[in-house]
Amino acid sequence: MNRPNELRLPNDECRLVVIQDQHQQCPYIPQATARMPLRLPVGSVTPEVMDRMLSMGFRRSGSFAYKTECPGCDECKPTRVIVADFHWTKSFKRVLRRGDRDLECRFDHPCVDAQRVEMFNEHRRLRHLGFSDEPIEEDSYRAFLWESFCDTRELSIYLDGRLVAVSIFDVGRQSASAVYTHFCCEASWYSLGTYAVLKQMRWAAENGRRYLYLGMYVTENRHLNYKARYLPQQRLIDDKWVDFS
Repeated sequence: MNRPNELRLPNDECRLVVIQDQHQQCPYIPQATARMPLRLPVGSVTPEVMDRMLSMGFRRSGSFAYKTECPGCDECKPTRVIVADFHWTKSFKRVLRRGDRDLECRFDHPCVDAQRVEMFNEHRRLRHLGFSDEPIEEDSYRAFLWESFCDTRELSIYLDGRLVAVSIFDVGRQSASAVYTHFCCEASWYSLGTYAVLKQMRWAAENGRRYLYLGMYVTENRHLNYKARYLPQQRLIDDKWVDFS
């Protein structure tokens, strides 16, 4: 039996224990109130458990899992693509071809350094992300992207030897999940956000993953509604994955 402040995953492999739960200003929709309980995984988060968490709509933020449980609002829709069915449009092929010609991609474990933190802060400031333009420090960057309860990878992208983008993603047995991408806006000609998703799509295909999770789709949020471009896709609606083509 689940206690009120915990969720037990199948086969008792892991429990998700609520460590923070309060109403807050919604980070996605102005004047909306959000509720996104932070849960600490207790137990072994195997690749299979990670698949299950993702299929239930959970996302990772540092060492914690969360999903939206907002009062009177269900605009946030967890979104995923079945990798084998993804439609490579002419536009996507052009972005991939241009990037592969000029950029170097490295897949490795996440790294924390001053260069990554500076690029994170600059990206957030120029794209007006978050409630504040106050820069974060290395400890906060580490807590958000490096610390993890699962297998987490970093895609780092270089132009002429200079780091221009970092994309963090999580890995399960059948799934990959895009966590956060930040990039140098001076290299925007390469459509680095799109390019990172396409490279993760290729990584998932080459490494036998069925799904690529793209995070939340929110119609009213221009930073999140771009995900509608990646088709066909599925969105979690009333605990069921619904096809969108």
